[in-house]
Amino acid sequence: MAKPSGLKLVNRTGRTDIPLTENGVDVIRNVAPEVVGTGKLFDPENLSHTWVSPRERALKTFELLFESLDELPPHEVCEDVGEWDYGDYEGLTYEEIQNKNPGWSIWNYGCPGGESVEDMATRVDGVITKVREVHRKYFEDGEGGRDALIVAHGDFSRVLISRWVGFPLCLG
Repeated sequence: MAKPSGLKLVNRTGRTDIPLTENGVDVIRNVAPEVVGTGKLFDPENLSHTWVSPRERALKTFELLFESLDELPPHEVCEDVGEWDYGDYEGLTYEEIQNKNPGWSIWNYGCPGGESVEDMATRVDGVITKVREVHRKYFEDGEGGRDALIVAHGDFSRVLISRWVGFPLCLG
C-alpha cells in the first residue's frame, strides 16, 4: 500500500490517487502566506497559467496554496503533468523492484507496462512547449502574465528539470 503524499514516499505511486496527508496540508498552509500574494513568488497578477495534475494530492496542494485568494488563478487540470506511469511497478518499493529486476533505474529503463523513458521525455517536452508559449506571448506579444506554474509530482518534476536544460533522463 502506498503512503499518502506529504511524507517521503517509498512506494511508486504514479496513477494511484492517494490523498495529501495532514502533514502535507500543514506544510502548504504554512508556506502559502510566504509565497502567494502581490510581490511574492506566486503573484496572481503575473501568473498566466497553471497546469495541475489530476491526482487528488496535487489538486489539494493547488487549492491550499491559493486558498487566501477570492478565486483560483487560471488553471488546467491535465494528465500531461501527472506523475510517471509506473506500470507493473506501481505501488512497489525500490527494494521490491530491485528484487524483481536487479540494476533497474527508472532513468535508464522506464517502467514495464507503464511509461518508457522516451514516453516521459516526449510528454514533458510537450509541457515545456506550452510553458514556452506562455512566455513567448508575454515577452513578444505583451499578452497574459509572465509566469506559469506546474503543480505535479516528484519524478515528473525531475524529468521537467532535466528536459528544460536539454539533458537526457539518464542524468536524473
